[in-house]
Amino acid sequence: MIIPMHELLKEAKKGKYGVAAPNVFNRETIEACFLAAKELRAPIILDVAGVHGIYECADIARFYERRYPEVPVALNLDHGGPYEDIVNAIHAGFSSVMIDRSQSSFEDNVKETSEIVKIAHACGISVEAELGHVGQAYEYDKTRDSGLTRPEEASDFLKQTQVDCLAVAVGTSHGVYQGECKIDFPLLDTLAAQIEQPLVLHGGSGSGDENLRKTIEHGIQKVNLNTDLVMSGLDRIQASCKNNFEIKVPAGVNMDEFTTKRMNMQQLYALGADGYKEKLMHYMKLFKSNGRW
Repeated sequence: MIIPMHELLKEAKKGKYGVAAPNVFNRETIEACFLAAKELRAPIILDVAGVHGIYECADIARFYERRYPEVPVALNLDHGGPYEDIVNAIHAGFSSVMIDRSQSSFEDNVKETSEIVKIAHACGISVEAELGHVGQAYEYDKTRDSGLTRPEEASDFLKQTQVDCLAVAVGTSHGVYQGECKIDFPLLDTLAAQIEQPLVLHGGSGSGDENLRKTIEHGIQKVNLNTDLVMSGLDRIQASCKNNFEIKVPAGVNMDEFTTKRMNMQQLYALGADGYKEKLMHYMKLFKSNGRW
């Protein structure tokens, strides 16, 4: 069942576990998420970027919601930029939207976030915002320190905006790191102690299992994932390419004119989805969200 994201995260905060929030962009990735969540009995948050099709992904998610109604899932617009994208996500039936004004001034971030909160809450939809800025990993040495969340701003921001959860910058970055990920755990402890709302970690991929495990212990409830999942899927596809696309037919299976002997496009997509799902399940277990329903 698709439910407001803050409901999943409040339970995670209470149970001291994290919820995986993978980026999804087509039928295969959305189905993989539902299957992983069903297999591990874990809640899940589907993060959709506007560029990947707000209405298309919403329709696919609703299809799998009907097929697997027992799965607790939130459908969240990730890094909502243009005002139109955020409103379209609300119209499309998303249960949560993120407004990302992390590169704006504090005053503009408050002003624009508050406007979205007013609209979304009127529709029963959760809102995620970002304070501080999680940059790109290719320039990690330049942006890591400059974008860290300032604790002295956090309480005021939450009071003025009334957002349901807050993405904080504590040392992670988006993409493939240039160097080692260094998370500021004392900063995270300070933020977790003074913020009542659930906390979100962007840039989970490549941050290291031990780092991510510790972020959950130190107060993170939602971890965004993309690069690790899609690269795991790509690894599966590349392995098949190295084998010349040949399919190994199990012993005892009779070969006939309809037996597929070489990989086709559809089967390569399925292989990629399997790799994506396997990596996602790894993180669900790492975050201790398995067996929660």
